[in-house]
Amino acid sequence: MKLLLLNHRSFMAAPLGSVRRALLSTCSAVKWEGGVSMVQGASRGIGLEFVKQLLEKNEKGHVIATCRNPDGATALLDLKNEFAERLNILQLDLTIESTIEASANSIRERYGSLNLLINASGILSIPNILQPETTLSKVQKSSLLLAYEVNAVGPILVIKHMWPLLTAGGGSGTERDVAVVANLSARVGSIGDNRLGGWHSYRSSKAALNQLTKTISVEFVRKKDPVICLLLHPGTVDTDLSRPFQRNVPEGKLFTKEFSVNKLLSIINNAKSHDNGKFFAWDGQEIPW
Repeated sequence: MKLLLLNHRSFMAAPLGSVRRALLSTCSAVKWEGGVSMVQGASRGIGLEFVKQLLEKNEKGHVIATCRNPDGATALLDLKNEFAERLNILQLDLTIESTIEASANSIRERYGSLNLLINASGILSIPNILQPETTLSKVQKSSLLLAYEVNAVGPILVIKHMWPLLTAGGGSGTERDVAVVANLSARVGSIGDNRLGGWHSYRSSKAALNQLTKTISVEFVRKKDPVICLLLHPGTVDTDLSRPFQRNVPEGKLFTKEFSVNKLLSIINNAKSHDNGKFFAWDGQEIPW
């Protein structure tokens, strides 16, 4: 009893946030061997492939897949049939913050923590609504705002609501020392690498994502949270997003989803604290801001 009282006093003397993080981290490490990963934007393309490889490569890991319309995500539902005990599908619309908050609450109730968050959603073109601008004269306010909302604002709001879960999870149950937030960016979002111009909405929205992610990474360090942020460029991947623009892709530079995601997962799984806030291409090379 004396030992329990001493421990109780020690916990009472500690800051409430640190006590909560310690308790949740301990519980999650015991309960969720293999870790808990979340992929936002998981219904198709690179996001779907992340879900598939996370499940296949880690036989003990749990994966939460989110998308706007789970009932219509046929390929994701097929994976659910195959990995019923380890895959949880949740509805999340990046443009509606209440759905992000609801997903965070659901994850908290079921798992208590997260060890990996991958923001995979992104838009480049929508027929009759959004097209990459080849000249300044084609720039429209609606296109800029839509690209910014989906490519930059949405992912940051997801991190905001998942932050306590990531802090609680850290690297527990995985081979990493820290939890990882991986935001899918693009080389065209680099200001220093911009030599061709054009694509104003997409470029600027990805540049905004880079800056927001970098800013969050600084805060994680300042608060000593066991979480790091990475920005990842997957290369030009054969998906619905890139399909209308593949004509000018050099030979050998159009990657399969399987190849790209395998490379990106290697970067994620080998990430260390000193990688926090960095921007990596699929081959592990750093990209200038």
